[in-house]
Amino acid sequence: MDLLYITFPEELSEFSIIFLIFSSMFTSFISAAFGIGGGAVFLGLLAIFLNPIALLPVHGSVQIASNFGRMLLMIKDVYKKPILPFFIGTIIGSLFGGYTFIQFPGWFIQLIVGFFILWTVYGKIPAIKSRYIIIGGIFSSFLTMFFGATGPFIAGMVKTMKLNPLSHTATHAALMSMQHAIKVLVFGFMGFSFSDYFHIILLMIIAGFIGTYIGKKVLIKFGQKYFKIFLNSILTIISIYLILNGFLNYDFTFSS
Repeated sequence: MDLLYITFPEELSEFSIIFLIFSSMFTSFISAAFGIGGGAVFLGLLAIFLNPIALLPVHGSVQIASNFGRMLLMIKDVYKKPILPFFIGTIIGSLFGGYTFIQFPGWFIQLIVGFFILWTVYGKIPAIKSRYIIIGGIFSSFLTMFFGATGPFIAGMVKTMKLNPLSHTATHAALMSMQHAIKVLVFGFMGFSFSDYFHIILLMIIAGFIGTYIGKKVLIKFGQKYFKIFLNSILTIISIYLILNGFLNYDFTFSS
């Protein structure tokens, strides 16, 4: 659809456009105020409205800005030692994951995203120690080409570095910015047309900055003990929807 000189993908209605813009603001607020969780919720919400093939490139584009903005606010606190090995691992994992990604249809992507979100909620994501950072970069970057929201995995890896809270957040944002940027480049080389989604991406980035700003300003002290329950409930509902939708759209010719 078109609005003045702004164009949006045909699959998005006016409601879905407005909903996704505010979702970007809300989930950025979650990440800024609570440290983690917004990326997975945003991925699930995008998966409801976007073409599965566009899901991860669009999600990655918005998350670059979200994490990069957070990193800039704390640039002096970034722990630089893991940057280079993680960068090398990210290139390897993203290229291999991108090659594998194009082999799968949309319904299968919805299924694996749904199951991955359930794993982040109820499973135990392994923490790779800092001395194996290049392996962590390869593994997490391979996963991000399919699942997008590998923030909890990388957070567990950063946790083993035993940094102070500010440095932990800054380093996590730096690694996530790098991973999303390389992922988006790989999708671009694979032929994904970002121009069709440029305006919705731009609006979601702007909304994300607003959400981040509010999240940093508002010190949430009440209800934090209920936040995990609330977040897990939302993620569970979204993942169940994606899994059911994936099964309903299952193409029996995929295996032939």
